[in-house]
Amino acid sequence: MLQNWLSPINSEKLFSTSSAQFNSFGSHISIHDDQFPDISETQIAIIGIGYQSDMVRKTLYELAFPFKNLAIADLGNARKDDISFLIPIIKELLDSNIFPLIIGQNEQLTLAQFQAHKSRQSLVNIAIVDEQVRFSSEENSDDVNYLNAILKTKEPNLFHLSILGSQAHFMSAEAKELFDEDHLDNTGLGKIKSDIEEIEPLIRDADLLSFSMSTLKQAEAPGVLTPSPSGLFSEEACQICRYAGMSDKLSSFGIYGYSAIHDNEDQTAKVIAQMIWYFIDGFASRKFEFPATNEGLIEYVVEIKELAHQITFWKSNKSGRWWIQVPVKTKKKHERHHLIPCSYEDYKMACQEEIPERLINAFKKFS
Repeated sequence: MLQNWLSPINSEKLFSTSSAQFNSFGSHISIHDDQFPDISETQIAIIGIGYQSDMVRKTLYELAFPFKNLAIADLGNARKDDISFLIPIIKELLDSNIFPLIIGQNEQLTLAQFQAHKSRQSLVNIAIVDEQVRFSSEENSDDVNYLNAILKTKEPNLFHLSILGSQAHFMSAEAKELFDEDHLDNTGLGKIKSDIEEIEPLIRDADLLSFSMSTLKQAEAPGVLTPSPSGLFSEEACQICRYAGMSDKLSSFGIYGYSAIHDNEDQTAKVIAQMIWYFIDGFASRKFEFPATNEGLIEYVVEIKELAHQITFWKSNKSGRWWIQVPVKTKKKHERHHLIPCSYEDYKMACQEEIPERLINAFKKFS
């Protein structure tokens, strides 16, 4: 039972209902304080890992709550902060069709998300927002480079991995080689800043998202363990979180790397609270159009002379979002991946007889 794994929070210290505005976030959610809330109708569950998440709650609860049709619960803090303890918490929420939203200090907790997902489905897509690719072939480096547990063992449950916001001066040659060999996506910081909309399809294709706060500029988010002078602005982080909320396929989200002792005037806690708010704003806008079939999609067929087959694109009537169909026969276990999220720019490039590199890499996974 979840209440055995989660500690209650002292909501009175974080939020005063008597002085709060009626439309505030804290007034409209169920909170695990005196007793564990009824979560039978809950759609999103907030879970903290460690006391530091309370600093985020303090700001989040004061924000506006215009999400009339969403049932959100704050289930408190996990009693332990290790990966094996967190896995069954996430899994139980997923099994109950409740979206886990996790706030923690350690990026390694991404592994708990992955393990919970892989226990439920044969193939998992991961998207990670981070300035670094946390992988190394060196011995005794697994504590820092948590992706070793997935990539060094060629984890069979991993279908695809996308790193978003990486910086070239942190990218090792061995990590770059591995990403090229396995046809994984690595979208650098510069590409995101030049056209942030182009990463939306990568997020839309993910089952889980992990967001490291070290991806933001130190001036924007000083309260992290490894600050960097370059990185995302808070507005860009919030946009990425909104994309995540809008994705019908995404079913868990973790925000990691927060360190309260380094946080000047709670600035980073306020940024995280805003990121969560915009994620929920996106979640409230979900169209429920994850295309298991082509129903409700408009077909666009593109002829490319150099290819022996046509390329088929699909556009949603509901949202205007695009998918590209894998141009080869897929195995049964790949059925949920046979339509790959893409952008209108991808379609325009195909009309000019060009196929984006990331889509070529995606096709290679089916060959």
